[in-house]
Amino acid sequence: MSSNLRGFGVVTAMIELFPAQSLSPLWLACLAAWMLSGCMGGANVKARAQILHQFVVLEQDRRIRYESGAQVYAERVAALLPAAVAQVEAAHYRPFVGAVRLYVCGTEACFKSLVYTPNLTAAVVPDNRLILSPRLFLGEQNRLYPILVHELSHLHLGLQIGHYDHSVPIWFHEGLATLAATGGGAEYASDDDAIAAIKAGYQIMPAVRDSVIKRHRAEDWGLSIHVFYRQALRMVSYLRQLDEDKFRQFLLELQDNVDFDIAFDDAYTSSVARTLQGYYDSINPVR
Repeated sequence: MSSNLRGFGVVTAMIELFPAQSLSPLWLACLAAWMLSGCMGGANVKARAQILHQFVVLEQDRRIRYESGAQVYAERVAALLPAAVAQVEAAHYRPFVGAVRLYVCGTEACFKSLVYTPNLTAAVVPDNRLILSPRLFLGEQNRLYPILVHELSHLHLGLQIGHYDHSVPIWFHEGLATLAATGGGAEYASDDDAIAAIKAGYQIMPAVRDSVIKRHRAEDWGLSIHVFYRQALRMVSYLRQLDEDKFRQFLLELQDNVDFDIAFDDAYTSSVARTLQGYYDSINPVR
């Protein structure tokens, strides 16, 4: 997920690295256009704030707010939330460090006005608010609990190191959230699908790192989003099964804002790519 506000971070970093006089006129024009688009994005931020202000606090659980008319949906979430929070805290080896703020939309128009990425049923937006779509209460009721846990895992990590921080690979963000949710988020691809893709040469490369301006997503590995989530789940599960004490140390350091690769090496005394090679070798044995 992305935010217009993140563009300013990129622009600032580039200006610090490259003084204006060292940039070509074309680069300066691009930067100016990008900054202007960010300023224009402020209107979207203001509009979203106005929408959120209209949500009603659920008295049963004040962590939850709902669009007018969606109180029944919010009450369903309230019944599930304590168990979901406990499940995430157990998977992350620590309690939430900040407030859980959860917003239940009763209409698709509401959800689309708050979550700009298409085809989602839930999302944690950049200011660490969890938004739920009405689809989870209508056609996809069976996914409500696992998706709630999945998104709470994103929120748990985001409250500590920043929303969907680029220094942590997307495969780990999604693999951890799916692991916490016991497969929630990867329901539409099987282990067999993930293994078949690897055998066909389509797999996540754990040595590749993301940056502020380049996030490696499913299509970068030739994978569907569903198989990507299943592969990410299997990778993170392998790391935990290999040695849970080491996994726990790694995850706790990561949540303390230690660099991903440093935290991993501290715990496993090896790189993540070298360690996960054992997983890939188990699927495609070296002959």
